[in-house]
Amino acid sequence: MIELRKLTKRYGEKVAVDGLTFDVRPGIVTGFLGPNGAGKSTTMRMVLGLDAPSSGSVTVDGRRYAEHPAPLHEVGALLEARRVHPSRTAAGHLLAMAATCGIGRRRVDEVLDQVGLAEVADKRVGGFSLGMGQRLGIAAALLGDPGTVMLDEPVNGLDPEGVLWVRTLLRGLAEEGRTVFVSSHLMSEMALTAEHLVVVGRGRLIRDQSTADFIASASTGRVHVRSPQADELRARLLAAGAQVSSSAVGELDVEGLTSDEIGGTAAAGGLALAELTPVQASLEEALMELTADAVEYRPGAESRAREYGPTPPGSGPGSRAGMRRRTAPARTTASTEPRTAVGATSEERVAA
Repeated sequence: MIELRKLTKRYGEKVAVDGLTFDVRPGIVTGFLGPNGAGKSTTMRMVLGLDAPSSGSVTVDGRRYAEHPAPLHEVGALLEARRVHPSRTAAGHLLAMAATCGIGRRRVDEVLDQVGLAEVADKRVGGFSLGMGQRLGIAAALLGDPGTVMLDEPVNGLDPEGVLWVRTLLRGLAEEGRTVFVSSHLMSEMALTAEHLVVVGRGRLIRDQSTADFIASASTGRVHVRSPQADELRARLLAAGAQVSSSAVGELDVEGLTSDEIGGTAAAGGLALAELTPVQASLEEALMELTADAVEYRPGAESRAREYGPTPPGSGPGSRAGMRRRTAPARTTASTEPRTAVGATSEERVAA
């Protein structure tokens, strides 16, 4: 378990982490979310003792990281995957780490195979693609078979199969009873992977709750309904106290009643339903709405106007209206390269 108690980090007058208190429990995947500049990386560095807290404390299984006699066996971390000497081979890099804790070559071979780099174990890291570098970083995190695994942006540079592999890996580690703490900006993947979320903004704790509750808190309770008798259904729903709007013929958006209540109202009137769908916010929408005031690096009004068009009051990037208006294509870090061998894309194989 990772325990933070009033953890604070200052750089001069700048407060990067401001009194964080939360626990990362074993047995589940905990996502660590927040906009750029929120203090996520600084917090992870303090967990590993790479940055000293200005005040407060952080421990792993009751001890500071430096107090563990064999830290690699306690905490495995991926913070900056490319911080590897380019002239070293993948195996050489892991062997150097293994020597510090008495870990043998057999374990090095095991983790290289686990992350799909066994065939390029003797290749120099300087020729690795971004995705291969990420895999090597994950191998380093797993090297000591630690009880706590902490990864910062683990799917960066991975193709869709690699992203799925990381998701399966993290869930498997949690099922084994390990503590899994993951930071990522890929919200669609975090929604599928993390069972619990810790959300920060400007160094402060915003939320510490289950993923399902976090998303539900940002949802409006709206239900989308389609019916060939929409006009009659609208009248009955209004009489029941619901708020009803319509964006197309035969379709209704209903607030104030649950889907069960809407279905019961339709059944009581003998009205057919073609669709009855509760509408939930996505994790991305929920996060943007919650952290709208905590975004430290945002484009100016002119940049937003160029990207999204003029922004009317109440429909900025953090609002629901603003998120609905956004038309810019979503970025992705996933490669679409076809796979040519287990654990490596064709690009990775050529780079190797």
